[in-house]
Amino acid sequence: MPILRSYYSEDIKAFIHDSEDSILGRMGLNSQFADDLATKRSWKEEIAILKSQLTLAVHQGKLYFEFSIPRLGKRIDVVLISGAVIFVLEFKTGDSDYTRQALDQAWDYALDLKNFHGTSSDKIICPVVIVPNTKSKKVGIPSELHIDHDLVIKPVAISQSELGQFIEFINSKYSTPNPIDAVIWESGSYEPTPTIVEAASALFKNHDVKEISRSGAGLNLTNTTDAIEKIISDSKIKNKKSICFVTGVPGAGKTLVGLKIATTYRDESNKFHSVFLSGNGPLVTVLREALARDSVSIAKKAGKKLTKIDAYRPINKFIQNVHHFRDACISDESPPVDHVVIFDEAQRAWNQAQTSNFMKRKKGIPDFNQSEPDFLISCMDRHQDWAVIICLVGGGQEINTGEAGISAWLEAVVSNYPEWSVYISSHMTDSEYRASDAVKTVLQRDNTFNEDSLHLAIAMRSFRAEKVSHLIKSILDLKHDVASEQATKIQNKYPIKITRNLDSAKDWVRNKARGNERFGMVVSSQASRLKPLAIDIRVDVDPKHWFLGDKKDVRSSWYLEDVATEFVVQGLELDWVCMVWDADFRLTDKGWKHSSFIGDKWQNIHKHERQAYLKNAYRVLLTRARQGMVIVVPEGANDDPTRAPYFYDETYQYLKNIGLEVI
Repeated sequence: MPILRSYYSEDIKAFIHDSEDSILGRMGLNSQFADDLATKRSWKEEIAILKSQLTLAVHQGKLYFEFSIPRLGKRIDVVLISGAVIFVLEFKTGDSDYTRQALDQAWDYALDLKNFHGTSSDKIICPVVIVPNTKSKKVGIPSELHIDHDLVIKPVAISQSELGQFIEFINSKYSTPNPIDAVIWESGSYEPTPTIVEAASALFKNHDVKEISRSGAGLNLTNTTDAIEKIISDSKIKNKKSICFVTGVPGAGKTLVGLKIATTYRDESNKFHSVFLSGNGPLVTVLREALARDSVSIAKKAGKKLTKIDAYRPINKFIQNVHHFRDACISDESPPVDHVVIFDEAQRAWNQAQTSNFMKRKKGIPDFNQSEPDFLISCMDRHQDWAVIICLVGGGQEINTGEAGISAWLEAVVSNYPEWSVYISSHMTDSEYRASDAVKTVLQRDNTFNEDSLHLAIAMRSFRAEKVSHLIKSILDLKHDVASEQATKIQNKYPIKITRNLDSAKDWVRNKARGNERFGMVVSSQASRLKPLAIDIRVDVDPKHWFLGDKKDVRSSWYLEDVATEFVVQGLELDWVCMVWDADFRLTDKGWKHSSFIGDKWQNIHKHERQAYLKNAYRVLLTRARQGMVIVVPEGANDDPTRAPYFYDETYQYLKNIGLEVI
């Protein structure tokens, strides 16, 4: 098995006759926890249970111990191929009963195989939690099974003494003359699409990009990272300074590329040391917290003690807020320790006016006359030998006042850094990057190079439909016919529903999500008149709780109480999204009307720049879901002039006419 590997795999008959010592020996050769007594004890119990239960029930098939799920950085206790069914077995031998969390874990593993393992995609998959013999009424062979449209059975809990009987029951229920061929099954390719948090965790554990991405996207990502690594190596060898611009469609993995470079070059003992910088505070917070929690969990499993504070230290060095990096360079004029700096969402860096204003108000520097890109390049220019800047560029992502766009970087290079080599994605002239004039100028330099491999063309965020970003762009650009055609093509894979009722929308996302698939409610930061729906944008959301909190945490997205705006969710994602559309961005017979609620009424936004920010905010909100979303367009209220029904009706009718299904 080239990608998905197990510690031990064998035909069921051979397993039954194999000795415990032989099985443990083969498992130990592949495991870093082979000497851990608790792990070995669990393996022994699992082996004993399976030998007794499979002897009584199943004789044909194959099983796999500790089956790897690279996207999640975890392993399934046992995968059992029997008849026409793939059983995902999670043993809770040390527990007296089972928890909802255990069922969700088994469900997650089953869904991972279904969504990302090629030869599992059309198979029946049954997740099972096995607990010791118990008197709990919640445990036992169910009278009815719930199987979803994609052939994943809702997880069940079985006592260890009933496992064989349950497998026979499932096999008889889904009997077939053509059982799964285990040899063909295990040769299937694994092409995952991780969330940015999952990807960061995997990369931090030194997984390769190819292991955690779909084949097409993985090749694209690999080509891009290889090109960047070549630029880094060439810059060091030739003692030169270089800046490169990486572009990509929404959700294509630009941040993943940056994290890959940052995790590859994080050794402070050599000059290759790098740092990943982002002005996106919520993204930095969530990534740091997720990696710290992961580190503590890994240490605990290995029998070591690691505090959260200690776990944060190495993480803080390679993932930083760009403003902290900037402030450090203001107070210390020596070259940064980093020779390689990755700027995520580089187009959101501040223009000169915004930077000068900030420096005067907050830093007491009255005569600061550089844009943020110009100053950041100057910081890296302090190196006497070599330096590399990597700018990750998103199109249509500027959502805040003073964000300069990518032109500010190009203009700074042309004006002030003639010795720097520039490597530009061949797509930098595309309209969404709004840099065509600046690109034309920088291309006239002798040391500017066009690089096709610096563009990421394959969307990764939605593994169900790659064209979601194109649909959203067509909707926002009011290209009705194009949007209608695109909506028809993706609806079966990626459902987008509309409704006027918020409770119906909440029920829809709750019912769609399985296992630990995360859902949440998002709104525009200008959506001031949703308060009658108990949605108040003034309530601050802590992104680490909203994105990482468990289902018991009232602060988490799962509660569908606190809403996240574009500033919280940009760069991150959810599986299912409930997006509520307010009157700040509403359709009229003259096109989109851009408004801001001030005092007691809506006021028109006239500046084109602010109009673009609002449109981009809705672009961000409508492209956060990995698997599907529901859009709520409220009905408004006749007795409330700030929520007049006609503020919402035309937007709703437009989305309905495109072909989005009403619930």
